[in-house]
Amino acid sequence: MFKQVNRKAENKKRHQRVRNRVSGTAERPRLSVYRSLNHIYCQVIDDTKGVTLVSTSSIDNGLKGQFETGGDLGAAKAVGKTIAEKALNQGIKQVVFDRGGHIYHGRIKALAEAAREAGLEF
Repeated sequence: MFKQVNRKAENKKRHQRVRNRVSGTAERPRLSVYRSLNHIYCQVIDDTKGVTLVSTSSIDNGLKGQFETGGDLGAAKAVGKTIAEKALNQGIKQVVFDRGGHIYHGRIKALAEAAREAGLEF
């Protein structure tokens, strides 16, 4: 028999490995991404103070009705562009990217590239 895989637990372990290396400061906060089946969320966090500076998601009012589903590449690109604009308005230009335990592919990659194109540096 095959061993049953608990995907949530495996993802949590990968995210913990990433978080051991990646930490946000006041000068360079952490851009954290959470991906669910139907939506994508991201926030810019200062880990020294433990505060969220900027956040957005595919269910925010500005993005909610634009897509068939919030869990596709188009939504991820829009969220990446929006988070970059909000961060730049707050005076945040450089961030550290936290992929949340997911591989850098698909929606995670689309969000990151859209944020870079909109002006964030990481």
